[in-house]
Amino acid sequence: MNSVQKETIRLYAKQLRLPTFNSYEKIIRQLSAEDGYEQFLIQLMKQELAERSVTGQKRRIKAARFPSPKTLDEFDLTRLENVSESTVRQLASCDFIKQRQNIVMIGNPGSGKTHLSIALGMNACEAGYRVKFYTAVNLAAELAEAVQMNRLSRFEKALNKNELLIIDELSYLTFNRYQSEMLFQVISERSERSSVIITTNLEFSEWTQLFDNEMMLAALIDRVTFRSFVLNMNCSSSYRFDATVSS
Repeated sequence: MNSVQKETIRLYAKQLRLPTFNSYEKIIRQLSAEDGYEQFLIQLMKQELAERSVTGQKRRIKAARFPSPKTLDEFDLTRLENVSESTVRQLASCDFIKQRQNIVMIGNPGSGKTHLSIALGMNACEAGYRVKFYTAVNLAAELAEAVQMNRLSRFEKALNKNELLIIDELSYLTFNRYQSEMLFQVISERSERSSVIITTNLEFSEWTQLFDNEMMLAALIDRVTFRSFVLNMNCSSSYRFDATVSS
């Protein structure tokens, strides 16, 4: 094959947005003498599909806005005193997203709630699901900003495109009535339509410290816990402290 033909292939690959087609020479070298044009084309398309899958995973992980990458392999499952490893593995399959179920992780600080929520979120990204990560404070702030900028509807539509919404650190911070109502609306709209992971230091009975409208709070808990996994993440030692000591 001459240089003109090679340059033409590169040009067409760029215009068609098929960058892996430029690796055709490597594929040719891997084929046997009995393989024909059809096998060459199959291998070429297979490589393009694999590359797109990896690119898509990276794009979804970036769009999720995780504070830092975390994986299940990095998480010491033996630390979970009240959650079985089989439950975690079940959740890691992402079937809960397919079933439009929620996860609520309740536990003391340093129990690994954020790590586990991110790890499950990254699994979901790799499985092809759209994910978005927020701390509860940041989500409330972005909702308030969206109202001020007259783009709340657009922001909510963008949120609803994600099959999994992670709300981290729903803890000792009281939201005003307006923030409570907006958070309630976001979570309520997802009920039985898409999944939410919530991490919190507080038992449900203590959520009155966060939301001053008790009727709305009761409805919120009802929606969050319906068809959900409620994980008791309390443990006797801090995950972060132990990790710091061991390092």
